[in-house]
Amino acid sequence: MTYAKTAAFTEEQQHLSRVAKALAHPARVAIIQLLASKQTCISGDIAAELPLSRTTVSQHLQELKALDLIRGEIDGLTVCYCLNTELLQRVHQQFTAFFLEATSGATCGPDDACAC
Repeated sequence: MTYAKTAAFTEEQQHLSRVAKALAHPARVAIIQLLASKQTCISGDIAAELPLSRTTVSQHLQELKALDLIRGEIDGLTVCYCLNTELLQRVHQQFTAFFLEATSGATCGPDDACAC
């Protein structure tokens, strides 16, 4: 019997990898930055702010919404998008802890002799 290999990893590891995958596309990073720069919900055409078609922006918004990184509420005929700052703060803490742990041990840089 086989099982999903993700079951071998913690929930936090799985969540961080999903977030990293979502942020691996520059359009999604740009959307997050746009929403952060406005510091308010944006209703209207986010595609007008980015060099992408409406359809493409919509697909990226759906990816970010699926992870709850952004929220979208219907307001009449438009959708009002804003950041889920609580989740983004938690993700920030998780990534900070991840990188602190990853960089706190022995170093193996370009000028270092690795012991492997």
